[in-house]
Amino acid sequence: MSTQIFQASTLYGAATLAAALDAGCFADADRRILLVCNNAATPETMPGLDQMPGFERLRDRFDEVVSYNAAIFPFHPGVWAPRPEDLPLWERYLRHEWQLGHEDVELAVESIQVNPSLALAQILHGAPVTVYADGLMSYGPTRNKIDPLVGTRIDRLLHLDLVPGLKPLLLTEFGVPPETVPTAAFLKVLSELATDDTDLPEIPGEPALLLGQYLSALGILTAEQEEELHVRMLRGAVELGHTAVVFKPHPTAPARHVRTLEEEAERLGVRLTVLDTPVLAEVLYQRLRPALVVGCFSTALLTAAELYGLPVARVGTGTLLERLNPYENSNRVPVAVVDALLPDLADRDAVLAGRRGRSAAALGELVRAVGFTMQPKILHRLRGETERYLAGHLDAGTLRYFRRKRLTSLALPGGVPGRLAFLPRNATVRRMARKARHLRKAVRR
Repeated sequence: MSTQIFQASTLYGAATLAAALDAGCFADADRRILLVCNNAATPETMPGLDQMPGFERLRDRFDEVVSYNAAIFPFHPGVWAPRPEDLPLWERYLRHEWQLGHEDVELAVESIQVNPSLALAQILHGAPVTVYADGLMSYGPTRNKIDPLVGTRIDRLLHLDLVPGLKPLLLTEFGVPPETVPTAAFLKVLSELATDDTDLPEIPGEPALLLGQYLSALGILTAEQEEELHVRMLRGAVELGHTAVVFKPHPTAPARHVRTLEEEAERLGVRLTVLDTPVLAEVLYQRLRPALVVGCFSTALLTAAELYGLPVARVGTGTLLERLNPYENSNRVPVAVVDALLPDLADRDAVLAGRRGRSAAALGELVRAVGFTMQPKILHRLRGETERYLAGHLDAGTLRYFRRKRLTSLALPGGVPGRLAFLPRNATVRRMARKARHLRKAVRR
């Protein structure tokens, strides 16, 4: 007997898995289990993906659907990890709970760098692992150093071809080959979801669609800054001549984000519809056919542009590039990709013309350089390439994707002046700098 376990926490991820199965990306197995993980801050108050509208359209790809939250209750799946000495006990327990016996198991997980995927891979320690990526983060580096006992078991990275020609950096330190999920298969799955009977409000014409991401929950923006970001989206759409606007808030965003936007819409005399039904943005693309899709750095912007050919525009990426902390924040590459590819909402001519930014080759060079500066230890092999890129391409247009302080600390072009380039590598200078920081903190106390 052989069993495949597919771990998913979002409907988008489950749709990606369904498309991969339809396209034959996985070998035949005796059992296929969908392992549902609810990673919401309070899972008890938020529906899991198996309770989302449209899930039943995906259900027949799997023999069983089981809950990871129920298996490890009362622990939270995004926080809990088993102690190393308890791994054999947990494996025995999960094999009993999911009736796995002693049969061979294969895993397909998302976000292997963090729990619950990492915990699952550690517990089922003999299982080969496929990592599937359902968003733009696959183009960035692995955010944490992964235990080789897990990393060397990863056979491949399945990802959607959201930026044709751009290759993922994720897991390249283990030589994991990327493999694209066929776009046609993914579109077919999305078309199935769009036929679900989910009630949507009647919206005449072709409205502008605004995508909320709830960035304040990630600590990227304050609540007030995020409200202002949504208002900027609305104002930009109105300036482009749109009189009907649909706002799709993040499912966990507070109601006050919506109230601020409603007040601004009333002031501008625009018809605003707020969708409180938890549906994928891709379903809205098919059922509403929006005339414009506006967002910050949501993956849905790229699916709108690449998969559905819809006009798109970005807002706020420049601010985020400056404020993302720490520098190695895994959102940095997604923000950079959207910023480099899609037109700014304030650039009316570029939006109306559907103008795109860098070519795939130029974007690939930029992403690899950004990726190295984010994770120089994991991607140490990219140092020479990054030095050449910065030496030949660093200008006002590319410097926005880096920070001089980071370039200086890594002794890269664009940091301190060339004649002082020895300083970051000088042990005495580093020791004096540490003492100075320590004294400054002591004085502040």
